[in-house]
This record gives sequence, C-alpha cells and structure tokens, in this order.
Amino acid sequence: MKESFAPKQIRPSAAASGFRFAVVVSRFNSFITERLLAGALDALEASGALAKDVEVVHVPGSFEIPLAAKKLAEGGRADAVIAIGCVLRGETAHFDYVATETARGIQLAQLDTGVPIIFCVLTCDNLEQAVDRAGLKGGNKGREAGVAAVEMANLVRQLRPAGNPRDRGGPPRGKRR
Repeated sequence: MKESFAPKQIRPSAAASGFRFAVVVSRFNSFITERLLAGALDALEASGALAKDVEVVHVPGSFEIPLAAKKLAEGGRADAVIAIGCVLRGETAHFDYVATETARGIQLAQLDTGVPIIFCVLTCDNLEQAVDRAGLKGGNKGREAGVAAVEMANLVRQLRPAGNPRDRGGPPRGKRR
C-alpha cells in the first residue's frame, strides 16, 4: 500500500515573547498612521511582546520609511520591523512615485538584511478608503501588520540554517557588502 503524501509543514508561532520589534511610522497623514500604529502595538502586546522590546521610530513621510527600516534591521535592533505610512492619491503623479519607491525600498531593505519588514503603507485613492483600513470597515491594517511581524519573526528563526550561532534575527554584526 502506498504511503500518504504528507510533506513537512512549517508554521510560525503567534508568540512574540523573546523577540524585538521596531515600528517605523510616517508623520505625514498622521490621522491615519497613528491609528495604524495603535493597532500594530495592540497586536504586539496581545502576542506577548514586552514594551522594552518594542521601539517606535517616527519619520517625516512614507518615502523616508525604507531607510529607517533598513538601519534598524541592519543594526540587529529588531527581529521584525513594521513599516507604517499612508499615501493618498492626488491630482499629480507624485502618488505613483512615492507609493512605488516606498514599496520597492521596503522590499529591498528586507531582502538586503534578512529581517522581515512588514508593509503597512496604505496606498488609497481617498481619505475615506484610508479611514476604512485604519479601523473602520476594513478592520485595522496596523493590527494585521503586528500579527504578521510576530509570525515572520518566528518563521525566520525556524528557517535559520542549523548550526547558526546567532540566537536572534538580523544580519551578522559588522558591515555587509
């Protein structure tokens, strides 16, 4: 009789204990980003993160998020970073440039450092859509980002090669080239 096909499953834990987190939050559109931040912090606390293990860094706008997130990840200060911002479509192409380059910068930062950077930058056509995603109809995307940060910190630790002496996430100490 043929054995059933049952591949190994790797599922991340939802426990934040023992991990460090950083949140980079844009001050631009703070009416929205502060709600997202509150949701993210609530999720981290509910998952067991300690206040001393969570660092919040404020930046002027979404375009500045990738650099701050990368610096936090490179410095080994966090096992996962949450990037919070809000870009609203206007009448010019500015929205497209900021939204695209912010997303690209965040993705490059996490790939360069090996530290998960959770994308919680709302890119909405109008303020109503942003409000819905920051706690009304669409739930709070910041809370979802907090949950994702905990899961990814756990997953990265589980996926670390055997024999790796580092007991925390983040890149090796020293310069990377």
